[in-house]
Amino acid sequence: MPVPSPAVLVLEDGTRYEGRAYGAQGRTLGELVFATGMTGYQETLTDPSYAGQIVIQTAPHIGNTGMNDDDMESRRIWVAGYVVRDPSRVVSNFRSIRSLDDELVSTGIVGISGIDTRAVTRHIRDLGAMRAGIFSGDDAALSQSEQLELVRGGDEMAGLNLSAQVSVTEDTVTPAVGEKIGNLAVLDLGVKQSTIDNLAKRGFEVHVLPQDSSLEQILAIEPVAAFYSNGPGDPSASESQVQVLRGLLDAKLPFFGICFGNQLLGRALGLETYKLPFGHRGINQPVRDKQTGRVEITAHNHGFAVKAPSNDEPFDSPNGYGRIEVSHVDLNDDVVEGLNALDIPAFSVQYHPEAAAGPHDANYLFDRFAQMVKDHIA
Repeated sequence: MPVPSPAVLVLEDGTRYEGRAYGAQGRTLGELVFATGMTGYQETLTDPSYAGQIVIQTAPHIGNTGMNDDDMESRRIWVAGYVVRDPSRVVSNFRSIRSLDDELVSTGIVGISGIDTRAVTRHIRDLGAMRAGIFSGDDAALSQSEQLELVRGGDEMAGLNLSAQVSVTEDTVTPAVGEKIGNLAVLDLGVKQSTIDNLAKRGFEVHVLPQDSSLEQILAIEPVAAFYSNGPGDPSASESQVQVLRGLLDAKLPFFGICFGNQLLGRALGLETYKLPFGHRGINQPVRDKQTGRVEITAHNHGFAVKAPSNDEPFDSPNGYGRIEVSHVDLNDDVVEGLNALDIPAFSVQYHPEAAAGPHDANYLFDRFAQMVKDHIA
């Protein structure tokens, strides 16, 4: 087996980690973030929310089970780059049809292996997510100053709108499973296939619409409800989607949003959003449902959050949508993890209730949404 060529991970503060090329070779730039899941690397790689980001897997062994076509969460891998400690040399799973290494090469994803991913994670956990670059092949021979200049010239995630990069360009329809409730308008800001499947299983005919769809185009499918998906980027750079959402709320259309959709609901209600130091990413985030007191272990991938009153009392929407309550909070840092409108049919959560590849503590939220829609149209 040939020895992998050298590669280096360069952070915008000048920190460098030397390792081995993994996947495609060349140069890639993005925001460096860490994901804490010990399984589900294929779902992470194909989650559109990771567009523009170089992902560090904190689990040390990656690639053991290869890749298959059934666990793809979207049409392609979206990460800007990939950082692992020990890539598996052998693929061992009856569902695997190709190796992760081959997939990274064929899709042009530049990665690095053989570095202390725990040290990198501790570094950005203390200092915050930052711009970074992976350099291998001919780009590994660039001078340190050239590499650092390239990294510092990369895009900041704050103020970045990435929805157009990940969204469908034409409407797609997934039929309802079982008795049909009605048409559901899903604005694709980076939706995952598991989300579509979960909604269809609840009786919705799922219409996935491009991110630049107008209010008139959404209402033209005669939806019984609307849904905003997860996705990458800064919610403050998505004002057009916020204005469309305000139109949906004004029409009293039932609404459910997750992750990016939660942030856009917050802005539609008149709340602010802000960038977290290093975000929440992985499948082990503890979240408390304030209504029931139940603690859920949840899947996350977000770098921004909604700013809302931290007490347990409802507050008035600054944009006139009645009373709002914070429905869920993160037990690690008290970040707002859910919003519930008390006077209009709308709610949202910051995490991923579809949770591929797990956990499934929050899957009931799809049932709650379906019941809300049924009650509204009854």
